[in-house]
Amino acid sequence: MEFGILMGDQPVSTSAEEHLDLMLRKVEAAQKAGFTYLTIGQHYLYDGFRWFQPVPMLARLAAELDDHVKIGATVLVGPLHHPVQLAEDLATLDVVTRGKLVVGIGTGYLPHEYEVFNKPFKQRYSLLEELIEVMTKVWTQDRVTHHGKFFDIEDRPTHLHPIQKPRPPIWLGAMKEMGVRRAARHGDVWTITPQQTIEQVEELVGAYLDERAKYDLPLTKFPLRRELHLGSDPEDALHKFAEVARVKYVSYADQGMQLLDKERVEREFLDNVKDHVLLGNGEQVRDQIRDIAGRLPVGPLLVRPHWPGMDAKQTEAYLEEVGREVVEPLKDLESIGFDELAVPQPA
Repeated sequence: MEFGILMGDQPVSTSAEEHLDLMLRKVEAAQKAGFTYLTIGQHYLYDGFRWFQPVPMLARLAAELDDHVKIGATVLVGPLHHPVQLAEDLATLDVVTRGKLVVGIGTGYLPHEYEVFNKPFKQRYSLLEELIEVMTKVWTQDRVTHHGKFFDIEDRPTHLHPIQKPRPPIWLGAMKEMGVRRAARHGDVWTITPQQTIEQVEELVGAYLDERAKYDLPLTKFPLRRELHLGSDPEDALHKFAEVARVKYVSYADQGMQLLDKERVEREFLDNVKDHVLLGNGEQVRDQIRDIAGRLPVGPLLVRPHWPGMDAKQTEAYLEEVGREVVEPLKDLESIGFDELAVPQPA
């Protein structure tokens, strides 16, 4: 089992220079602890928290990578971009990283971002699908012709292709059946989001398999995003997680993230998160991961080592502990294959 981290936001009260230093120290500590995927998300004009933009930041972080470590975005807000510019930016990044790029992409959930970019929020899923179609053409063809609903290109040459063939892997997140089927058609894998329980995922796997089979597409294990916190036992770990994560969960819910109810997050935080966070001492968390790996074909497992307000020393300590208690002991763990799934597979 491979493990990765999500490197996110920081309160705007933290200086940009300190924020950059924190990112660099996270990369160093994560690699030292055995993590092999380093990823960052994206937002624009975000309230209260700073998000460094992924493409330039990942290009900077690429200079710090060990040879076996991959880097990526989880996730880019795809529909806000023009596909030609994004395709060329990402192809450049794939070259800069020497073919180590992963492209996590989605629609986001903030209407104001679409308003600012003059993009139709209600058509974000159609925009995403056509964006991926155009980017794939730019990455894989010598000349591009495309006449779609949103983008129009007539026989133009391409000059910049990624190292990875036919393209860098595209990870698409989804929470409901329609999104899972979209991920199956247009991405290379479905990324399991941290708010989904394993039971919810198991209910959706059949739809994913059905869609991949319909288009005769290969199956690749699902990247699994999970929050993870260690303590003396699950209750202790849960309370320690609440100390660092509650404020951000309230912010997520306040801005309309799916599957999070603001009132419940504020009043019943512990009950609201305990079903989708890996909690306990090292042995207990390892057992939870083994259970997931025995039920679903997953990997890598991505965790968030830093919550806004944590300093670099706290983050480094978290990464060292998780590396020692989870990453190193489970490095040889293999999840089940698709042919071993207990989930009914549609004909």
